[in-house]
Amino acid sequence: MTESPHDSERVPSRNRRRFPGISSRAYEHPTDRSALVALRKLTGFDTVFRTLSGLLPERSMRLMYLSDSVRVGERQFVHLHEMLLDACQILDLEKVPPMYVTQDPTPNAMCVGLDEPIIVVSTGLVELLDEEEMRAVVGHEVGHALSGHAVYRTLLMYLTKLAVRVSWIPLGAVAITAIVTALNEWFRKSELSADRAGLLVGQDLKASMRGLMKLAGGNHLHEMNVDAFLEQAEEYEAGGDLRDSVLKILNVLPRSHPFTTIRAAELKKWHASRDFQRLMDGHYPRRDEDSTSSVSDSFREAGAHYADTVRTSKDPLMGLVRDIAGGAGDLGGKLRDSVFRGTRPAGGEGAAGAEGAGA
Repeated sequence: MTESPHDSERVPSRNRRRFPGISSRAYEHPTDRSALVALRKLTGFDTVFRTLSGLLPERSMRLMYLSDSVRVGERQFVHLHEMLLDACQILDLEKVPPMYVTQDPTPNAMCVGLDEPIIVVSTGLVELLDEEEMRAVVGHEVGHALSGHAVYRTLLMYLTKLAVRVSWIPLGAVAITAIVTALNEWFRKSELSADRAGLLVGQDLKASMRGLMKLAGGNHLHEMNVDAFLEQAEEYEAGGDLRDSVLKILNVLPRSHPFTTIRAAELKKWHASRDFQRLMDGHYPRRDEDSTSSVSDSFREAGAHYADTVRTSKDPLMGLVRDIAGGAGDLGGKLRDSVFRGTRPAGGEGAAGAEGAGA
């Protein structure tokens, strides 16, 4: 029988605001929903999705976790069970997803499943995080469940494995790789949404930051500093030239998650926003309004977000995009300067100085 978070009479370890009837639109990153819409429009995606939905061994996956992992409940991993019920109460998720702890030293958590979501956390993650940090992670996964991300996460997981198996078939590999790349692009955006859900559940920005720092640097908080960690994100975005911008794109393409410093910076930015404050004050879209929400509005929001990103980004490639959009007069010179930034000798010295240094 499916458990309801409202069946429990627990008292949370501290009072946290709850969000009755909240829609996932309240916390979804602007690019998350539009990326999913774009994904569904990808040629061949609907066919692949319908085919795989009937072929994926979901029953086998559920039996595997049931037989070889530990199911969280009132007698096992009780503290995680209480966090899960609390997270479902805060986000008003009616059906509590089954949750398992699986033996794996790598810190990880995921929400998968086609018919109903399953939450899985690794022992490495349970051992790494403290109570409030773990609460944010549980909220993160419940956010995935509320947003309906588990279906596409499951599809991505199986397609990634399939891409390896059919790599010897040129056209088949290209087609699947295109869909996997598009799925990864969407999933990276969905992770930013789920980070926001984790913050809504934990309602402790410092704990969310600590958790992300631990994912990056392990259990050495005494050696880490939040401000310095966030400075890494700023340096990553602004540093280098156009070559570095291209490398950043290539580095992130195969990943299902954004880099941890970027996630931390994005979450801190949202926490400081007016949207977050209004949400905490009780002003947020309700689930019963989802059927009337406009897809075009989602695209407009995503477009405004991308425009703002291009306008405010310090990345050299984004700077070049601004120059092109603004009709830069000396575009060739700007392109040359962007590519060779940091490689030209200081003080205006010419090639002779460089040749002398290499002789």
